Amino acid sequence: MRDFFTLGRWMPGLVALLNYRRDWLPADVRAGLSVAAVALPVAIAYAELAGVSAVVGLYSCILPMIAYAVFGTSRQLIVGPDAATCAVIAAVVTPLAAGDATRHWQLVMTMTAMTGLWCLVASYFRLGVLADFLSRPILLGLLNGVAITIMVGQLSRIFGFTFDESQLIERLAATPDYLTLVHWPTLGVSALTLVIMLLCRRFRPLWPSSLLALTAAAALLWLWGPDRAGVAVVGTLMGGIPEFQLPEFPPGLMRDLVMPALNLAMVSFVSMMLTARSFAARNGYDIDADREFRALGVANLASAFSQGFAISGADSRTAVNDANGGKSQMVSVVAAGLIALVTFFLTAPLQYIPTAALGVVLVMASWSLINLRGQWGLRKSDNAAFWLAWITFVSVLFMGVIPGITLAVLLGLFQFLRNVMRPTDQLMGMNEEGVVHTLGRNEEVKAITGVLIYRFNSPLTYFNASYFKRRVLTLLSDEQAQPECLIIDAVSCFTHQDISVMSVVGELHKELRRRGIHMVMAGRRGQMTHWLHQAGIRVGEDGIQVYPDLYEALRITRRHLHGRPTAGPATVRSS
Repeated sequence: MRDFFTLGRWMPGLVALLNYRRDWLPADVRAGLSVAAVALPVAIAYAELAGVSAVVGLYSCILPMIAYAVFGTSRQLIVGPDAATCAVIAAVVTPLAAGDATRHWQLVMTMTAMTGLWCLVASYFRLGVLADFLSRPILLGLLNGVAITIMVGQLSRIFGFTFDESQLIERLAATPDYLTLVHWPTLGVSALTLVIMLLCRRFRPLWPSSLLALTAAAALLWLWGPDRAGVAVVGTLMGGIPEFQLPEFPPGLMRDLVMPALNLAMVSFVSMMLTARSFAARNGYDIDADREFRALGVANLASAFSQGFAISGADSRTAVNDANGGKSQMVSVVAAGLIALVTFFLTAPLQYIPTAALGVVLVMASWSLINLRGQWGLRKSDNAAFWLAWITFVSVLFMGVIPGITLAVLLGLFQFLRNVMRPTDQLMGMNEEGVVHTLGRNEEVKAITGVLIYRFNSPLTYFNASYFKRRVLTLLSDEQAQPECLIIDAVSCFTHQDISVMSVVGELHKELRRRGIHMVMAGRRGQMTHWLHQAGIRVGEDGIQVYPDLYEALRITRRHLHGRPTAGPATVRSS
């Protein structure tokens, strides 16, 4: 109970900052400057993607970064606007807002707050294991689909026309017709932005290419004058501290945000954990998944409170932090301070940023998410993962972002259920040294005459107990000579008490007795005996025999069957 109220339990990041080493400060300040230089243009671009004012993207950086620095467990992770989260928000909110800009902003904030609440609920119930729920192949297909959807959506900004279609396939089909509507000055600004970014990445990869490109494009339009040849710009921004506002829209719209917010929380957390874990492993420390869920929830609530939109772990900004030698979350504090300085006092120059240049920035950011080669490469290593990735990818392209994410979550659930309901199993044998191994992998491992050793590689529960029984009876029927004894490795499958499982065990025991086969359980002797007694199943010579471990079960069983002791080490392991 004393640990429940400790600062380290609730604010691990703050504890790390309180124990901050002064010699880290130069590296953290340098990394903070670099992160801010990358985060500023990206935040403005993602605000355009989410359908809100550019300054909202800046609001979404400041408090969330500080909140994560206090509540997070990763030293390198940088949180902020993310392409996938913004694409989800836009897909959900745009049809609900029906063209009302104020309602759109309020719905965005409400969905962000709901996402944060879902994260806190998940943290309370210790659901950090969900970080492993969406498998990498599914997330790979999801991010590839989202990235291509974003890139196609930004073509209208880059070329200076407006799509009438809302879905990706329809937009691609209509693109040839739109090419006659290209606005050439806008395309020229887009080309300038792209060239600057590519040159920076080629010759000065450590420079903030997005910031330099947007600065050059904004300076060009400022010099161009008020007319700007019809090139659309961000426009006047109301900087300063955001004024808190409560949402004003029909309560029924709240219901339409609940499940999308849950999907967004799931995808944001999984994506964040992949980034956080990779950099934690690189720098030699561990992170706590449940606390990360809480930190993500608090950061999203902080974003909603500051009138921002949903955020996640930002892999590109985290990579910039690590590349510049960032040592702690002081980097986030420094970067948040610099972004706040621009937001509150230096918003005037931002009004000249062309939306076409922001489209180029989004396309380049989305391009970095695409890994079709890795997705195609799955066919060589895991055929099931290959199809999961491509089904998710095609679903996002053809059905849209939200249905695609929902399908990705369901695919993750079905993948898990399939592995639990129909797990692998093995028959075991013994080598000349008396060590138990899996049969069929080593010619030196031989089956034991009269004994069948079975291992079921999943916890037994009500929805796979019948399959367990069928597999045992099938394997017994496949044996050329009927064994006299069946030994079941109870350690691997009997992990908890389940009345349905005990009922199936009782049925299996009766069937084996009818066939003249003794049934033996190896492992969990105390628990198994108690559970069998509670289920009314006889234990002992006239029922199921239970032994402390597999080796003891083999020794006694073989002595009873063959009248001779067995030799060999008391070591049981499977290959």
